[in-house]
Amino acid sequence: MSYASFKMMHWATGIENCAAGFITHSRADFAAQIPPIQADDLESEWSPKRRIGPIPNLVVTAGNVLEIYLVRIQEDDGRPDARPGGEQRGGGMMDGLSGARLELVCHYRLHGNVESMAILSLGVDDRSKRRDSIVLAFQDAKLTVLEYDDSTHGLRTSSMHCFEGPDWHFLKRGRERFARGPLIKADPLGRCGGALVYGLQMIILKSAQAGQGLVGDDEPASLGGTFPARIESSYVINLHDLDMKHVKDFTFVHGYIEPVMVILHEREPTWAGRISWKHHTCMICALSISTTLKQHPMIWSAVNLPHDAYKLLAVPSPIGGVLVICANTIHYHSQSASCSLGLNNFANQPENSSEMPKSNINVELDAANATWLSHDVAMFSSKTGELLLLTLVYDGRVVQRLDLMKSKASVLTSGITTIGSSFFFLGSRLGDSLLVQYSCGTSTPTTANMKDEVADIEGDGPSAKRLRRMSSDALQEVVSGEELSLYSTAPNSSESAQKIFSFAVRDSLVNIGPLKDFSYSLRINADPNATGIAKQSNYELVCCSGHGKNGALCMLQQSIRPELITEVELPGCKGIWTVYHKSSRGHTADPSKTMSEDDEYHAYLIISLEARTMVLETADDLGEVTETVDYYKGSTISAGNLFGRRRVVQIFAHGARILDGSYMTQELNFGGHNSDSTTNSELSAVASVSIADPFILLKMTDGSIQLLVGDPSACTVSVSVPAIFANSTKSISTCTLYHDKGPEPWLRKTSTDAWLSTGIAETIDGNDGSYHDQGDVYCLVCYDNGRLDIFDVPTFKCVFSVENFISGKSHLVDAYILEPTISTQVNKEKMSEGVKVQAKKETPENMKIVELAMHQWSSQYSRPFLFAILNDGTMLCYHAYIYEGPEHAAKVEDVVSPHNAIDISNISTSRLRNLRFVRVSLDITAREESPDSVMRPRITMFKNVGGYQGLFLTGSRPAWFMVCRERLRVHPQLCDGSIVAFTVLHNVNCNHGLIYVTSQGYLKICQLPSVFNYDSYWPVQKVPLRGTPHQVTYFAEKNLYPLIISVPVVRPLNQVLSSLADQDIGHQTDRESVSSDDLQKFYSVDEFEVRILEPEKSGGHWETRAILPMQTSENALTVRVITLFNTTTRENESLLAIGTAYVQGEDVAARGRVLLYSFSKNSENSQNLVLEVYSKELKGAVSALAALQGHLLIASGPKITLHKWTGSELNGVAFYDAPLHVVSLNIVKNFILLGDIHKSIYFLNWKEQGAQLSLLAKDFGTLDCYATEFLIDGSTLSLVVSDDQKNIQIFYYAPKMLESWKGQKLLCRAEFHAGAHVTKFLRLQMLPTSADRTTAATGSDKTNRFALLFGTLDGSIGCIAPLDELTFRRLQTLQRKLVDAVPHVCGLNPRSFRQFRANGKAHRPGPDNMVDCELLSHYEMLPLDEQLEIAQQIGTTRSQILSNLNDLSLGTSFL
Repeated sequence: MSYASFKMMHWATGIENCAAGFITHSRADFAAQIPPIQADDLESEWSPKRRIGPIPNLVVTAGNVLEIYLVRIQEDDGRPDARPGGEQRGGGMMDGLSGARLELVCHYRLHGNVESMAILSLGVDDRSKRRDSIVLAFQDAKLTVLEYDDSTHGLRTSSMHCFEGPDWHFLKRGRERFARGPLIKADPLGRCGGALVYGLQMIILKSAQAGQGLVGDDEPASLGGTFPARIESSYVINLHDLDMKHVKDFTFVHGYIEPVMVILHEREPTWAGRISWKHHTCMICALSISTTLKQHPMIWSAVNLPHDAYKLLAVPSPIGGVLVICANTIHYHSQSASCSLGLNNFANQPENSSEMPKSNINVELDAANATWLSHDVAMFSSKTGELLLLTLVYDGRVVQRLDLMKSKASVLTSGITTIGSSFFFLGSRLGDSLLVQYSCGTSTPTTANMKDEVADIEGDGPSAKRLRRMSSDALQEVVSGEELSLYSTAPNSSESAQKIFSFAVRDSLVNIGPLKDFSYSLRINADPNATGIAKQSNYELVCCSGHGKNGALCMLQQSIRPELITEVELPGCKGIWTVYHKSSRGHTADPSKTMSEDDEYHAYLIISLEARTMVLETADDLGEVTETVDYYKGSTISAGNLFGRRRVVQIFAHGARILDGSYMTQELNFGGHNSDSTTNSELSAVASVSIADPFILLKMTDGSIQLLVGDPSACTVSVSVPAIFANSTKSISTCTLYHDKGPEPWLRKTSTDAWLSTGIAETIDGNDGSYHDQGDVYCLVCYDNGRLDIFDVPTFKCVFSVENFISGKSHLVDAYILEPTISTQVNKEKMSEGVKVQAKKETPENMKIVELAMHQWSSQYSRPFLFAILNDGTMLCYHAYIYEGPEHAAKVEDVVSPHNAIDISNISTSRLRNLRFVRVSLDITAREESPDSVMRPRITMFKNVGGYQGLFLTGSRPAWFMVCRERLRVHPQLCDGSIVAFTVLHNVNCNHGLIYVTSQGYLKICQLPSVFNYDSYWPVQKVPLRGTPHQVTYFAEKNLYPLIISVPVVRPLNQVLSSLADQDIGHQTDRESVSSDDLQKFYSVDEFEVRILEPEKSGGHWETRAILPMQTSENALTVRVITLFNTTTRENESLLAIGTAYVQGEDVAARGRVLLYSFSKNSENSQNLVLEVYSKELKGAVSALAALQGHLLIASGPKITLHKWTGSELNGVAFYDAPLHVVSLNIVKNFILLGDIHKSIYFLNWKEQGAQLSLLAKDFGTLDCYATEFLIDGSTLSLVVSDDQKNIQIFYYAPKMLESWKGQKLLCRAEFHAGAHVTKFLRLQMLPTSADRTTAATGSDKTNRFALLFGTLDGSIGCIAPLDELTFRRLQTLQRKLVDAVPHVCGLNPRSFRQFRANGKAHRPGPDNMVDCELLSHYEMLPLDEQLEIAQQIGTTRSQILSNLNDLSLGTSFL
C-alpha cells in the first residue's frame, strides 16, 4: 500500500457557530408577506397578541459544512395540518403560531474549517431593503465575505482578505503557535468589522457605502436596491503598540456615532497557584474606530476585572454598554456607569471596593454562551445546560443592578443566537441543536404563582408520532405541560406586572457528535444468508456520542433495511401498482379532503408478469381477484387513478381500460397515426406512460407521442396527438407529465404575469369549475439532441426550454432570456459551450436521457424537483427556484428575434420567464450501465411511507430519496440486491408501507423502521443514556454491548476529600486547614460504571442487562471483549476485560486495576450475566488492553506487559517500557502498534521462543496520538496514526531502506490533514468491485484489502482506503486539475487545506500519496463537456474516471 484515498461518508453534524441575519431576504420583504391578523382570534390566547416581526435566516457551521436555513412559521388558521407524517412539533399554540420549522436554503462543504463567523448587517429598520452578508474566518488569517445571489440561488464571494504568507510574516511577531484561530465580530450598524488574528493583530474591515465595493457593479441598478453589505478595504492595528499583551475577547458596542470596539485583555497573566495574591488582572478598553483616518483613540476603560473574565457581550440600544462575563461574576460597564453581580461563593471583589451584590442562585458561568431575548434581558446557557435569564434593571438613565434567575434546563450549547423577535436557536456540538420559540408577556402576580411549573426545554409530550420524530436529546426531560413558563419577580418593584417567558421547542437538527468510540456490529434484523454487498446491510455502527446529560448511543446505518411483514415468491414480475377506488365520491372539493386522501386505504394491487396481469384486493388480506374483475389479462405497462380516484386506468401495450372498481367503463385501442394501415398498429406499442390526472401521456415504441385527455364530468377519455409532435422531425428520447397541484400552483408564480398568481388567481379559478383547483399540468419532453422543453397542457405552448440539458449544467435558464441578465457564472458556461466545439468531437454519441421526472411534494413552501437519468446511469437532479430578473429584459426581447423563429408575441406573455433550476449534488453511488433493451421506469414517487415523502429509485443499486426540509436525503437499500419494481401500500395491516419485487423474484411487503430518523446523512437512532459514554465494545455471541459510562454525582466535600486521602501524613494536615463550613459545600464528581446493554428485538428500546460499578474516584478507561488461551484447560475463553485508573489528584501515585469477567453460559438468568474471575491492582493507569495470540497485553502507565491466563490468575511473561502513557494498542498476528500520548508510535513484535517483546522501529518525531491502526493492502502492512492537530499519517517499516537507519525509524508513506479530530479507526475488509472479480478466483467475495473506517469529534465519519498505483496516479492527476477547474466556495484552496499542520513544531514534509475524494466528488457535478475535456487532458476517459470513483465507493459500502 503505497497509496490511499481519503473519503468522507458522513459529514460533520456538531454545530460550532450559529448566527442570524437577513441573508436571502431583506426586512422589507417580510413586511409584505404577513397578512394582517384578524380581530376575532385576539381574545383566544393573549390579550395583547404579539406580532411576529421579520424573521432572519439562520446560518450554522459544523466543521467544514456551512448551511443557511429559513425559519418557516406555521400560522394557526383553524385548518387541520395537511403535511404528511404528522411532522408538527409540539409546544402547542404560541403567539398565533402552531409550529415552526427550519428549511434548508443552501448547503456547502468548504475546503477549510470555519473558525468564527459574524453577520455584517446594514438595515436596522423594518423597511430596509438592504441584506446582510456572512463573514467567515479560517485558520491562520483568512477572511471571506459571502453574500446571497438570487440569480443562482446560492452564495457568492464578495471579497476575500488573506493575511498569510511571507508578506504578512511580521504580523506573527516571531511566534509560530497560537492558542486559537481568528476571531471575527461586526459592528451592529454594519459600518465595519473586526478580526483578531495571530493573538494581537486587529484587522479592521471597512464597509462599502451603498453601491461601492471590491466587486464591480455587475448587477443592474433596477434590482430595487437589495444590494448586500460589502467590504471596501482593510487595515491592521497592532494591539501590542497599544500596550495590550493577552487579548481575550472584543466586541463592538451600540449607541455611538462612530464604531466603538471594546477589548478585554489581561495586563499580566496569573495562574492557579497565584490567585490568592494576584486575582484582578483583566481590564477593558473602548477604542473609537475611525475607518477613514485609520485612527483609534481610547475613549474609556475599566480596570480591576477578575482574572477569569473571558467574554464580552454588547448591550443593545437604548441601554448600551458592555457586559463582562467571568466564571463567578458578571460586570456591567459603560462610559458612565458600572455595576456587578456575584454568582457564587468564589466571587470576590478587589480590595477597598464596595460590597458586591450576590445573586440568589449559585451558578458558575465559565464556558457560557449568551444572547439577547429583548433589549434588557439576556439569556445565558451554562456549562451544565441550564438556561439563565439576566435582567438589567434600568431606570432610563443608568443600569442600577443586575438580576439573575434560573429558567429551564436544555441542551449543552456551543453557540446561541436570537432569530428575530420570537425565536432563538441553541447550537450544540454535544447534543441535538434546538429551535425554540419564546414569548414574553406580563401577568399579575396572583396567576403567576399558581402555574409556576419548572420544566425543561427538552421537548414535549411523548405522543407516539412525536416520540419517533424528535431527537432523543429533546426527549430527555419530558413534561406534561404544553407550555413552559418562567416567572421573574423584581423584589422591590412597585409595579404589579411581571415578565413571563414561555418557551416551546419547534424543531431540532440531529447531531451524532462527538463520536468518542464505536463498534461495528450486527443489526437486530440481520439476514444470515445474505452474500456480497447485500451482506453489508446486516451491520451497523453503535457509537458513543454526546456528553453529560446529552450522552447517547447512536445506531447508524448507511443503508435502509425495511421491516418485513410478509414475502411471497413471484418470478417474472415486471411491475406493481396500487390503486385507490372511491365509488360514491362527491364532486365538490372540501377542505377536509386532503386529510382523508392521505389516510385512504388502497383498493387493488396490480401485478404485471411476463405475459399476464394479476389483480389482488388489498383489504384485510391480499386475495387474488383476477378472474372476477374486468382488468386486461395480458401484461400491464402502467396503472393509476383518474378523476380524483373515482376511476382506475390500466394501460397495456396496445390499449387502455378505464375501470370503475372492478367494472370496465371504457376501452381504447391505440393505432398508429393513420388508423387504416393495420401494419402500423402492430409495430407501435406503448413504451412509457406518465399519468397526471386527468391526462395520460404515452410514448410509443416508434418515438411518437399520444395524449389521452380525460373528461372529469363524464369520466371518459379520448385520444389526441398534440399537433406540435405530429409533424415534428426531432426524435424524442423521453417525456413525462408534471402536475402542479394545489390552489396556488407553484409554476404560475414564475410566469411574467406573476401578480395574477397571488390573490386574484383564486377568484378567477372559481368560475372555471372544480378542475382548476387541482392545479396545472405541464409536459416535459427531452429530445435526442439533449434539449429539454416544457409545454403547457393541453394547449402545448412551449413555456420553458433549455438547450443541451443533458450536459448537466449547474443552472438551467430559459433559452429565450437575453444573456446579460444571467449571472456571470451561468454566462461563463454558455460561452464555454461555443469554445469547446472541437473537444465535443469525442462526445459519446449515444449519451441520452432515458428517464425524466418532475415532482413537487405537498408542503406549504416546497419547490419542485426535476430528475433525469442518463443511459450511463448518471442521475441529474435539479431544484426549481424563482428569480425575477430586471424588467428591461422583457422589453428588449420583443424586438430581438431569438434563434428559432417562434412567434415572439406569444413568448413574452406565457413563458415561465422567472423559472430557474439549480443542480443539486447527490451523495449517491447509484450508477449502473443500463442495457439497451427496453428500460423499465426506475423512479417511483411516494407521498407518505412511514411519514416521509420522496422517491424510490429501483435498479441494481436501489436508493431512497427523502425530501426533508427541502433537502434531498439519499439512503441506499442494499439488503435485497437489485429491485425491479416498487410501490406504496396503505391498508389495515400495513400502515403507510411499501411493496417491492427483487430481481430474484420475491415480492416483499414491508414498512420503514420507525425508530430511525432519516433526516440525516445516514439513518440514525439515538438512545439517550443521561450520562457520558466513553467506550463501547460488542460481544457477538450473545449480542451484548459492554459500555463505559460516567454520570456526574453531587457529593459533600468531606466525602470527596476522605476518598482522596491516603495514609499520607500530609493529607491529614491539609484536612485541618479546610474550614468546617467549607466541608459542607457540595462538589460534583464523575462516577463510572460499565453497563452491559442488549438491544430488544423490536429495535426501539435497549435493556440494561448488568451494571458493573467502579469504586469511588476510580475511572474506567477501557473495556474490551478478548479471547484468552487458558493454559490449565488448554482451550480458548471469551472474557470481558476492563482497565481502570484511580484519579486522586497529583499527590498520590497513580494506580489502576485490571478486571476480568466471564460471561455465564445460560443467557436467561440475567442476575449473574457476568462473573468477576480476576482483579489485580497495578502501578499506573490501565489505559489499553488487547489480546495477543491468546495472551493478554496490558498497558499500565508507561509500561506494557504481556500476561498468560491460567484460568484463575494472570502471570507476566514479557514487558516493554513505553515512553510516557499508552493511548492505544493494535495487534495483527504477532505485531504490536502502540500510540503514545506525546511520543508518536512504536512498532513492536512478540517472539514466542525467547518470550520477548522487541522494538522493531519507531517514529522519531513528537506527535500527540489520538488513534492508531494497521492498514493492510494485500501483503503490505502500514501503520496509521491520527493526532491532536487533526492530521492523519501513514508510516511503513522498511529495514532495507537506507534512510530508515537500519530499520530503527518508521518512514512516512503519506500525510494528510483530515480537518477533524479522529478518535477511532476500525479496520474492515473491503468489498470486491468489478475489477477485482475478474482477476481473483471466480465467486470469492473476499479481498485481502482492508480500509479504515474512522469517527471524529465533529460527528463525521469517513474512511481511508488503499488504492493501486494506476488508479492513484489517474485520480491524483484529476485532483490537480480540479483544484483549478472547480470554483471553490469562499475561495479556499483544497491543496492548502489538506497540507499537514505541524502547528509550529519541526516537521519534515512527507509524500503526498493520498487523494482527496471530497475534491474528486466535484467532477460529477461539472457540465458534461468539461468532464470530457478534463478527462482528455489527463489522458483518460470520463467512463474510466467514473468507474474508478464508483469502485471506490462500492468497495467501502460497509453499512
